[in-house]
Amino acid sequence: MTPNAHVMAEPSVEVPPSACDCHMHVFGALNRYPAAPVRSYTPQEALLGSWRQVAQAIGLERVVLVQPSAYGADNRCMLDALRETGTSGRGIAQISSATSDDELRELNSAGVRGVRLNPKSVRGSNASQLSDLLRETGRRVEPLGWHLEIYADLALVGDIADAIRDAPVPVVLDHMGGSKVGDTVAALRPLLTLLAAGDCWVKLSGADRVSQAGGDFEDALPLAQEIIKANPCQVVWGTDWPHTSAHSGQPGDDPALIQFRRLDPSTLMNFLAAAAGDQPTFTRILATNPVQLYGF
Repeated sequence: MTPNAHVMAEPSVEVPPSACDCHMHVFGALNRYPAAPVRSYTPQEALLGSWRQVAQAIGLERVVLVQPSAYGADNRCMLDALRETGTSGRGIAQISSATSDDELRELNSAGVRGVRLNPKSVRGSNASQLSDLLRETGRRVEPLGWHLEIYADLALVGDIADAIRDAPVPVVLDHMGGSKVGDTVAALRPLLTLLAAGDCWVKLSGADRVSQAGGDFEDALPLAQEIIKANPCQVVWGTDWPHTSAHSGQPGDDPALIQFRRLDPSTLMNFLAAAAGDQPTFTRILATNPVQLYGF
């Protein structure tokens, strides 16, 4: 069955031309795209064609494919899907110390525009280690004009705020900066301060992860509104398709097959519209800001 196809509906808002899904993942067949030996889950298929059904239903024309942690620095599945998107797609890769400069240039030619650092899904980085990795990776990709994308808990974002502020390239924070409903004002302050000063970007993705109530994620709306209020010019949005379920975050010998949550992507689009509050801001987040960040 197509992941989540059975729960799709049209959004109740007017989606602008060139709207971009700035955060989704593609998983291919394991016999063609083997999972990384060290990982926290085992992928099952979720193909670009299935995402396109979602995109058509909710009015998306552009896409940013983000390398899933389960593949490590083997970007072949993401790159093969990226080639299918043509000029309407961009990619976020994962690299390692073994990735050569020639490989970076090849990734750039294929449409990659950033590198993802993911301490959230694969545990092991403390603030000092992540700050060092941020600086080192930033220096490597700066000549290409790329950015860094970080998926980390809100507390860790606060701990590395200085490194984000001083990074040699732009920094994008996944899933509302790792925040969740119930986070205190003090906990949110480092994230909002960075964003307001233009020292980071934030993806308004993962509303289902941030919310504690589910449904239309209304409890997460004030948080999204605060993020947009801090700096609407450096906020983008993504579906986080195919909506992977929670996994251990502890790499094991035989990680479980990932499951996909049943989620109507139109609910996420309607959530963004409610958070944006007006059509110009909605259009900026969906269509204008991605051009600046990803170079469409």
